[in-house]
Amino acid sequence: MESCRRTGLSGVLCSLSLLCVILDIQLDGVLGATHVEIEHHLEMGRKLLAAGQLAEALSHYHSAVEGDSKNYLTYYKRAAVFLAMGKSKSALPDLTRAIQLKPDFLAARLQRGNILLKQGSTQEAREDFEAVLQRSPDHEEAQDQLMRANELEELQEEAHAAYHQGDYSTTITVLERVIEISPWDPESRELRAECYIRMGDPQKAIQDLTPTTRLRNDNRAAFLKLSMLHYSLGDHRESLNHIRECLKLDQDDKECFGHYKQVKKLSKQLDSAEELIQQERHQQAIDKYQSVMKTEPTVPFYTNLAKERICFCLIKLNLALEAIDVCSEAHQRDPRNANVLRDRAEAFILNQEYEKAVEDYLEAKEFDSEGERHDLKEGLDRAQKLLKVSRKRDYYKILGVGRSANKQEIIKAYRKLAMQWHPDNFQSESEKKEAEKRFIDIASAKEVLTDPEMRQKFDAGEDPLDPENQQGGGQSWPHSFNPFESGGNFHFKFHHN
Repeated sequence: MESCRRTGLSGVLCSLSLLCVILDIQLDGVLGATHVEIEHHLEMGRKLLAAGQLAEALSHYHSAVEGDSKNYLTYYKRAAVFLAMGKSKSALPDLTRAIQLKPDFLAARLQRGNILLKQGSTQEAREDFEAVLQRSPDHEEAQDQLMRANELEELQEEAHAAYHQGDYSTTITVLERVIEISPWDPESRELRAECYIRMGDPQKAIQDLTPTTRLRNDNRAAFLKLSMLHYSLGDHRESLNHIRECLKLDQDDKECFGHYKQVKKLSKQLDSAEELIQQERHQQAIDKYQSVMKTEPTVPFYTNLAKERICFCLIKLNLALEAIDVCSEAHQRDPRNANVLRDRAEAFILNQEYEKAVEDYLEAKEFDSEGERHDLKEGLDRAQKLLKVSRKRDYYKILGVGRSANKQEIIKAYRKLAMQWHPDNFQSESEKKEAEKRFIDIASAKEVLTDPEMRQKFDAGEDPLDPENQQGGGQSWPHSFNPFESGGNFHFKFHHN
């Protein structure tokens, strides 16, 4: 070491010499017992493979290949592990290397041919099967696989011819057999997906395109198409996931980035709108859904969804007529949407149109074939009760107020009507009797609607003053008091505070 502490060229040469010595020592350590170590790795790899511990087996075969890169069997065994792990792409180079080292290694040729056939590479697969048969003419598996390769080539040509003729149904039928022979061929699945798209079945197209993202190393086109298909179906979150995968492969891909911006913007608006609904900020949610329709005016799903949710928000804002209009438009756009029918029924209830509410709930239940929607059942029961009660006495109609009226509005309406229908205002006996009846109804309406508990019962479809709904019979006048029962002359004074 002391001799190397010099400056200039002699010092550099001395350092290089020392480095060579160190590397030589390290190489001796690696290569010194090469044969023994390789045999150990091969044996461990075999045992672990038999035990199903594939990752550990692969590690030992990696070491064996590094120790002896000229051993064709080592490559072949590592390829077997890759295949057991479902990594056919990784197996191919090892099989090819084994064949290069030993051209007459028929097992490797047959295995490579089988992989190539499953990948749809008919010409290359045929060459491997023919090479096996050239050395072993009676090899049954090679004969069978060669026949399948020839069949596959014919089917591929038939499928493409049918596709170019616009016969997508035939193309799909032929491709079923093609994919059965070559399940790892992305082109066949992509072609069948395109047929499904043209036939209006995007869900099946998605099923075919999804595995192609793994069958190609860089399949940005498939990720983009998957994102667009999910987007068209209204699954904006899944659409966002796929377009992000495309950008992971190439962040500068213009098509993927352009679509990403659109999906990201719409997804953010939709999530924000639902958050506003959860926070009961319904007017702001309506504004946000209006923005959704501007952001994406061409895909019907998003307009339908926006109309549905705006309808819901209008009900929460007690805007019955506006809700009925929007819900009706949403129903026209999507007639089988039970949520829209449910919401319109609630708008009808808000507007005291109970028969229409019952009709909408009944129609909504038709689309719940499994009968799992408890909200529809409960809503229908309530609408039917309200209809029944309304045919007796509807306290809201008696006072001429809406179902969303507050206590102050109810008392104001009551005072006006009570003064109008006070019996003292009428002369004839028949008019007085009619006025008494109306006055009792007006007072009853005020009593029910200004009492939170009784109003809640009435809103649920139960008349709290109906004797049928009261244990022990009950009374038709609140607190068992009827000012006209004894025929006495009672005078009412109204204090306007």
